[in-house]
Amino acid sequence: MSGGPLDLERVTDASNPTPHNGAVERAADPHAAGALAIELPAEPFLIIESARGWPSLGLRDLWAHRDLFFFLVWRDVKVRYKQTALGVAWAVLQPLLTMVIFTVIFGRLAGVPSDGEPYPIFVFAGLLPWNFFNQAVTTSSNSLLGNATLITKVYFPRLVIPGAAVGAGLVDFAISAVIMFLMAFYYGVAFGAGILMLVPLTLLTTLFAAGVGMWMSALNVKYRDVRYALPFLLQIWMYVTPIIYPVTFIPARWRWLIALNPLSGIIQGFRSAIFGRPFDWNGIAVSTALTLGILIYAAFTFRRMEREFADII
Repeated sequence: MSGGPLDLERVTDASNPTPHNGAVERAADPHAAGALAIELPAEPFLIIESARGWPSLGLRDLWAHRDLFFFLVWRDVKVRYKQTALGVAWAVLQPLLTMVIFTVIFGRLAGVPSDGEPYPIFVFAGLLPWNFFNQAVTTSSNSLLGNATLITKVYFPRLVIPGAAVGAGLVDFAISAVIMFLMAFYYGVAFGAGILMLVPLTLLTTLFAAGVGMWMSALNVKYRDVRYALPFLLQIWMYVTPIIYPVTFIPARWRWLIALNPLSGIIQGFRSAIFGRPFDWNGIAVSTALTLGILIYAAFTFRRMEREFADII
């Protein structure tokens, strides 16, 4: 610039041609009389440091991303049966075929008791929550690896991903529940007021599946052995859960060990609701306490390990 001894030259950021708080004004000729230099305060800057300790669950953030949750649920439901010849019919065939095999092998050949109830619906009442739990844990444990591209590019609460995998499993659960009601009608099972307990028991099963699923999904990011070990553990878990046999089939001195399995009290509750028998409230209370404990621990563990997902995955 030119114009006189006090003409000023404005120095600005090259990336921003307009003056800003960090701009410096100085005289064009430093030897000119009355030359002066004015330095404005620099722009404030932000330092981001990773949090330490146990983070919060960020429930408000989760609620703000509820639309993303429902979108992922719908996407998982569509992808599950995409390019399959039978489509949604697999949600019907899988529990039915499993029920038939268990009825023939354990009900007729092995003579496993069913507490005086028809064995097909007895075992189906156990398979209903178990199949949902097994599918939800399996899909949610691999959900983070399956969405690696999304995790590394966009910010959102990572808890949404395993949660959506569990939510998608509720669709198959609803279809299987319809089959169970039709079977109960065929075998002449009369429902009572206890059938309403299926709603809180389903919620309890969902929370337990969500807790185990998010825990396994976080571990699977860091330790890929989880992918191979989890199916084997779930298979063992099925046989230590009273699905193909009643709790009374277990010797009395070992029943306390079965009670430590949250699915034990849940499945007994399902059968009591369907057959109109008294509920084992102690077993349901133990399952509820264990479920909430596992859910809270898994959620905080997930949030703590979440800091490393983008670097490891």
